[in-house]
Amino acid sequence: MKIKNLKFIFGLIGKNISYSFSRKFFLEKFKKESIYYTDYKIFDIPKVENVLLIFKNNLIKGCNVTTPYKISIIPFLNKIVTEAKIIGSVNVIKIDKNRHTIGYNTDVLGFELSFKMGINKLPYKKNLKALVLGTGGVSKTILFVLNKLKIPYLCISRTRKKDFLVYEEINKNLLEKYKIIINCTPLGTFPNINFCPSLPYQYVSSEHYFYDLIYNPSKTLFLKKAEEKGAFIKNGLEMLYLQAEESWKIWNSKIDES
Repeated sequence: MKIKNLKFIFGLIGKNISYSFSRKFFLEKFKKESIYYTDYKIFDIPKVENVLLIFKNNLIKGCNVTTPYKISIIPFLNKIVTEAKIIGSVNVIKIDKNRHTIGYNTDVLGFELSFKMGINKLPYKKNLKALVLGTGGVSKTILFVLNKLKIPYLCISRTRKKDFLVYEEINKNLLEKYKIIINCTPLGTFPNINFCPSLPYQYVSSEHYFYDLIYNPSKTLFLKKAEEKGAFIKNGLEMLYLQAEESWKIWNSKIDES
């Protein structure tokens, strides 16, 4: 779709992100709210250094950032707000009138609100502990929120690292203690829908809460296997919408200054 008299461009920066719903979300938002002369593009780039070419386009006022660049993009920005700096992960970039790039993290708000809505539906809310699958940029945000909510956690990685467990160490005893399982890996994302994190799903029960940050497909194999055992499940679509609206608030103030 070509937009006439284009004045503002926003977009999503990532790699292998054809699955993303972000463009559809924002184009529908622009139409619904009568936001004219504005486009949202998908910037699928092979290496993070290519963001410098994107920033040179004077029509670009802001971008979202997704896998695998939420950490590696930081050195290419002029400034990081305090919360994003503490987390060590950026998923929103605002470009000011001087073309300075400023990094934010709206995943925090999106995940926290969405995650707590799920907790409120659980029959139990005390002594919750979480297993966090994956150690990429988005996992830093999840750990920040869990710390804020005072929920103890363990991180799971494919390779053995300090303070991380490996998937082979997840057993019946661990799943009896850790009732929340959060998938921060890309396993199961469209089109690779027949993959999922390696867990002993036979020990999952109705006492578990499985949260998958993936939203396409709406029900990953990770969630399907948990649901079959009676677990409460939730995908990342609500988180996407919440963080996207927060991104727009950040960018919109800059439009007024342009």
